[in-house]
Amino acid sequence: MNGNESEAPALKRAVAFVATGFGLGYSPVAPGTVGSVWGVVIVLGMAALELDLWRFIVMCVGLTLIAIPMCGIAEQVFQKKDDRRIVADEYMTFPICMIGLPVSLEYWWVLPLAFCTNRFFDILKLPPARQFERIRGGAGITLDDAAASVYSLGANWAVFWVATTYLGF
Repeated sequence: MNGNESEAPALKRAVAFVATGFGLGYSPVAPGTVGSVWGVVIVLGMAALELDLWRFIVMCVGLTLIAIPMCGIAEQVFQKKDDRRIVADEYMTFPICMIGLPVSLEYWWVLPLAFCTNRFFDILKLPPARQFERIRGGAGITLDDAAASVYSLGANWAVFWVATTYLGF
């Protein structure tokens, strides 16, 4: 932490720590990718709860809505727009790219596929993701990742359909 971070109130520093993916955002290499691992953990937890489709969607919306102020607070603590240490936007929007897809041993390949497509679309920033980044605060930090997750969801479903329909996976 730099001097400015230590001046922030303890609660804001705690929120910023969670926004860094409990420290994974401090990774010197690809912090967004490293921090996204928590998204996989969240999806596995949601699968363990055996949520139906609508509850899964509600959880995705809820996580995204929680990420917005969390990322905004972290941005205030770090005093830098969309600081690369902030990874809650990546891991809290990741479940969107798994909506309706199976998380099981039979389809073991779906979750790694989703991780890769999610990172690809987050880096690519197709419209409107790039435009969402221009929004100030936590909304700008989070909404581009939510958009990337929606693109990833479409790609994941396309691959899943082809793999299960034509390739016998």
